[in-house]
Formats: sequence, structure tokens, C-alpha cells
Amino acid sequence: MISGTDMEDRNFAPYFFTLIFLVTGAATAAAQAKVNWITWDEAEALAEQEPRKVVVDVYTEWCGWCKKMDKATFQDENVATYINKHYYAIKFDAEHKDDIELHDHVYKYVKSGSRGYHELASKLTFGRLSYPTIVFLDEELEVIQPIAGYKDAEKFGMIMTYFGEDHHKKTPWKQFCTKYDK
Repeated sequence: MISGTDMEDRNFAPYFFTLIFLVTGAATAAAQAKVNWITWDEAEALAEQEPRKVVVDVYTEWCGWCKKMDKATFQDENVATYINKHYYAIKFDAEHKDDIELHDHVYKYVKSGSRGYHELASKLTFGRLSYPTIVFLDEELEVIQPIAGYKDAEKFGMIMTYFGEDHHKKTPWKQFCTKYDK
């Protein structure tokens, strides 16, 4: 075992502290690049205290594109930081089997063939169960718009900004894209 004195004698101290700093910094950066996913109940409670828009990742366990979006898009530091600042984020399995109460309505799992779907997933996607689908909700937890399909971090960044900063209320999407690129 090397004592503190031995480290100083061998000039390990500068390297040791640099290593600690790098590891701590990497851990902090990794922690910042994680979306703070919460439950429906938590989102409803938080929205009562501090209204915010909600982004819902509607996925399934078997969906390959959903997993890719988790790794490539939601792990992106800019995406995660923006979501955590402007939205409450919910990760919602469209095949979730437990009941969910939202706006005094109970949504249930519906068995369909060998699988099934959750009624809330169907409501959020306007009956178009495609995965992944990202659903943007307003501050009252009402659907603004579902967006189906995989989106990389750059494309998702434009979309989340469009809804997060209320551009959708005054600027057509194509016009926003032109300004966003500049």
C-alpha cells in the first residue's frame, strides 16, 4: 500500500489529483446528459405546483428504434439538458398493463392478439400506435402533437424547441425550420 508520503515522494500527487478531477468531471457530464424521466403521477403533481409542458416517449420493450432513440437522442447532452429545463419527461411503455388515472379518467390495458396496448397510448397517439412516438403535451397535460418515428438528436432538438418555446403557436413548421437552421 502506498501512503500519502510515498505518493508525494514519487510525484504521484499531481497525477492522482488530475485523475480524480477528470473522473469527477466525466461523472458530472454524464449525469447532466440524462433525461429526468418521471411517472404520470409525478408529472401531474409537479404540473400543479409548477406548470410545464410534458414530453412523453411512447415506446415498447421490443422496439429497436426506441432503443436507438434512447441511446442516440435522449443521451445527447443538449437534448437532455433542454428537456430537463423546459419539460417534464415521461417514458411510457405502450404495453403497460397497470391502470393509469389522468384527468379523472382511468385508462386500462387492452389485450389484442398475442400482445395488447394501453388505452392512454392510443389516446396520446390519436390511435396511431407506432413506435417510438414522442408526444408533446401542454401545461394542462393536453396533447399538442404526437410525432411518430425515430428522430436523431439534431432533428429532435428542432422539434423540442418548436414546442418548448411555443413557436408552434405563431410560426408554421417550415418557416421555423428555415430560421432554426440559420
